[in-house]
Amino acid sequence: MAIAVLSLIGVFLAFYLVGDNLGWTGPVACGSGDCGTVQSSRYAWIGPIPVSAVGLAGYLALFALSLAGLHGPRIHSRRIAFLLFGGALAGVLFSAYLTWLEAFVIRAWCRYCVASAVLITVILAAALPEWRRWRR
Repeated sequence: MAIAVLSLIGVFLAFYLVGDNLGWTGPVACGSGDCGTVQSSRYAWIGPIPVSAVGLAGYLALFALSLAGLHGPRIHSRRIAFLLFGGALAGVLFSAYLTWLEAFVIRAWCRYCVASAVLITVILAAALPEWRRWRR
């Protein structure tokens, strides 16, 4: 249940950034940091896809998997456990790369990106029991 709640927060966070990338909203409200610089950098896109959309898809997948894992016969599914842990780990690794880009290449910080990095790390910590279940 913790992964479901945390990933839903991630969905809202990433959707806000997707809205900015696609011009659906005004400039990102970033009281501290330099979100505009990060969001307008060439690293904010992977080809035609905003990085925030990749995050949105990842958070949606984790949300769906976590809900599926709460349902009766799937509650002990090793496949769902593997996908939850693997998805969270992939998210942390991707987020670490993006954080490295912010620090050493872009040289600007986006508070929402940092919040997402912290959030996916907490999701990975919450997924540790899933890894143990998968290994059984």
